[in-house]
Amino acid sequence: MATPRTVAFHTLGCKLNYSETSALARLFEGSGYLPVKFDDGADIYVLNTCSVTEQADKECKKIVRQALRRHPGAFVVVTGCYAQLKPHDIAEIPGVDLVLGAGEKFRILDYVDDLSKAQGKGMVHAGEVRDVNTFSASFSFGDRTRSFLKVQDGCDYKCSFCTIPMARGASRSDTVENVVANARQIAAMGTREIVLTGVNLGDFGNGTAVIEGMKPKKEALFIDLIRALDEVDALARFRISSIEPNLLTDEVIAFVAESRRFMPHFHVPLQSGNDKQLRDMRRRYRRDLYAERVSTIKRLMPHACIGCDVIVGFPGETEADFLDTYRFLQDLDVSYLHVFTYSERANTPAADMQGVVAQEERKRRNHALRGLSEMKRRAFYAAHTGSTRPVLLEQHKNPALMSGFTDNYVKVEMPFEAGMVNTIAPVLLGNLTADGEACVAEVLTRHPVLF
Repeated sequence: MATPRTVAFHTLGCKLNYSETSALARLFEGSGYLPVKFDDGADIYVLNTCSVTEQADKECKKIVRQALRRHPGAFVVVTGCYAQLKPHDIAEIPGVDLVLGAGEKFRILDYVDDLSKAQGKGMVHAGEVRDVNTFSASFSFGDRTRSFLKVQDGCDYKCSFCTIPMARGASRSDTVENVVANARQIAAMGTREIVLTGVNLGDFGNGTAVIEGMKPKKEALFIDLIRALDEVDALARFRISSIEPNLLTDEVIAFVAESRRFMPHFHVPLQSGNDKQLRDMRRRYRRDLYAERVSTIKRLMPHACIGCDVIVGFPGETEADFLDTYRFLQDLDVSYLHVFTYSERANTPAADMQGVVAQEERKRRNHALRGLSEMKRRAFYAAHTGSTRPVLLEQHKNPALMSGFTDNYVKVEMPFEAGMVNTIAPVLLGNLTADGEACVAEVLTRHPVLF
């Protein structure tokens, strides 16, 4: 019997990419390939790239070199957002054999059998992103504790700093029925929590067919999707990964507040707390609307965790503008920040804007907001000390410990107990750990519960 060819994967970027990499791995496995770890050496390496930051672009070249050090004769395939944006640049990277764009990603098996080291440089199959109008469902499956389920792709928004519409195409979605079917399949695999993912998740419901330049009317909205998923009794938990403030409706917030399966945890991109920057970024809201959304969440769910994304150093952001953002966030009842340093992306309007902020100043502002984030996260954790909350218990990198997250996203650590991983149990939250990264916790009952 012939030894199966091996394939290894490496993912850069967002959780959406991780869900798609898992789907690609299942495609290979279904065709007789043996998935192996990246460090073990493989016949084929698949790199799923991101292009949100400049560092992600550079990382692509580094990963290709690492793959070829492990197996010099391996074939290297690059796909993902960077591959759609700069396919021919990637094809010139020594060792790259195949570059697949957004429309070709899930047809990868149609191309790999034609790979040959004799071709000189990488083959490119990357069509125009405007022609990408189909939705490919995917979900991650690894440690059985949590799965990232892709329900939406692409984006119709035109934020001035963002390349995602150029990399992933127009907004399009799965159907409610297919998402529910995938959720049931994930539950049957033993997974306890699903995180819904998409490029613009709240825009769920867009069809894929375009007739005479017009999309069909939405057959369902995001609220319809989460209502249907709330009926999947085989799953204990759902989380909403990230949702735009203008799409986070009062109806969605109120539904989560009453749901037993949707966790009181929201990640809502802000990007700037200054209306001048929001206008220049071409965001579809102003900061008063964002503050209103936070207020509504906290009124209905005082214990809810709220995270937000912020970009510092955007063109034209003065010191006064930055301080305006800092003070806005300081007073806002959010639990943590994801802080990004603005980096110029080719072919975006922001790249040609006046008022470029010096790199050192961008780093300083990033550091200041990260400090504010740490203070907010620790205060949020400390506010729950002494309370009892349900935790989905997980493996810890230290085998003597277990970790996990409460329903409202407080990270906990506790001594390992056999049979408790991938169960949900009520735990008592104690003081913060020495590094402040989690709360020390104690399991109150050894009888796992569904919720």
